[in-house]
Parts: sequence; structure tokens; C-alpha cells
Amino acid sequence: MKAIIIGATSGIGQEVAKLLVQQGWHIGIAGRRTEALENLQSCAPSHIVIQRIDITEASSAAQLRQMIEKLGGMDLFFLSSGVGFQNRHLNPDMELETARTNVEGFTRMITTAFNYFKEKGGGHIAIISSIAGTKGLGIAPAYSATKRFQNTYIDALAQLSRMQCLNVHFTDIRPGFVATDLLKNGKYPMLMQADQVARQIVRALNKKKRVLVIDARYRVLVFFWLMIPRWLWERLPIKN
Repeated sequence: MKAIIIGATSGIGQEVAKLLVQQGWHIGIAGRRTEALENLQSCAPSHIVIQRIDITEASSAAQLRQMIEKLGGMDLFFLSSGVGFQNRHLNPDMELETARTNVEGFTRMITTAFNYFKEKGGGHIAIISSIAGTKGLGIAPAYSATKRFQNTYIDALAQLSRMQCLNVHFTDIRPGFVATDLLKNGKYPMLMQADQVARQIVRALNKKKRVLVIDARYRVLVFFWLMIPRWLWERLPIKN
């Protein structure tokens, strides 16, 4: 089996890559930091190929295609690349940077993977989104909105796949707070470790689970979030 992981230089993507290699997968890993990719490749050089890809660049779609050829095909596409900021003062540059990565870059990668699997006759697309897509968080407007975009986009592609009678599976992974570089500034409740999250993700990938909220505490939290009416949500003093 062959998988490509975008955003494997650290955090969840890196931990998922390690677990897939342990299961015998041949993987292609990509990200912006070549040195980090090389360090991971050195752990299993016969099972890992690398390529620098920045999903915000227009050339990244062609680079993904090149990586698929280098790996010799792709059965699983796993997108773990994303950014997010707390932006209480609504700095427009921060909001736009988030959109460039989480919307523009996301769309570029997902459409490339979807079209490849359409040509191939099937495959599996998995993404790291967030529970932040459940409700709009006032401290992180663009992050919340872009994660909702990702949730909806995958829902739409899942429907499109069925309309076109394609054998493409989707997994939308929605973690809560995970101790990664994305959350290096600030204090967060119910913080999870990336390796623990990765183990849950790999189990879900093996089962081709459609939606995964990590972990049980966050599944309860999201359940109650969805029950809160808009007028009350807008008045909640959410700080982190």
C-alpha cells in the first residue's frame, strides 16, 4: 500500500507517517522543511520518498503529481498541512494567510488527489480539519471558517464521488487541541499528545471511517456545542 502525507515535517502528520511505515506502507512525505523530511526518511529510507511542497504555491499541484509518480502510485492521500491563529484584533494579513493555506492550498491538493483517484479507479482521501469548524470561535475567525469550509468541501466531494460512481473514500478527522507547533503559544484545555492522536487516526484510516472526532471528551463537547442556539453562543466568553 502507498500513501502520500502532506504536512509530515512535524506534529500529527509526522506521527501518522511513522505508524504507517511500521504497518508496512510505502509513503511519500512532503512539507516545506526539507531537513525535517530528510530526518524522517533516514528512519526507513527503503519505505519513504520525500519532496518539498508548499501548498500555497501554484506549482504544488504539479509537484504532488510528480511525487505520486516517484512513489509509483497512491492509495491514500493524507492532508495534515494547515495553519491557524488566535486573532482577536482581526489582523487582515493573518486572516488571509490562514485562508491561503486552509482554503486555497487545501483545495489545490484535494482536487489533485481526487482527480488522480478518479483516473486510477479509486482511493482514499483523509484530511485533518478541526472541531473548530463546528462553531465560529470569536478568537479565531478565519481558522474556524476555513475548517468549516474543509468539512463542507469533503461532504460535497463524497456526494460527487457517489454521483459519479467512483470508489473514493473520505475521512474527515476533527481533533481538539493537540500539542503541536500550531499551539505553541498559549494555554489550552484538554491538550492531547500528537502520538496518541496519530494512533486513533491510523485506526480510523484502516477502517475507512467517514468522520472522526478526537477524543471522547471532544465528542461530548461537540455534541453540546451543536445544541447551543446562536443567540447564546454569541454571548459566551470563550477565551482559548
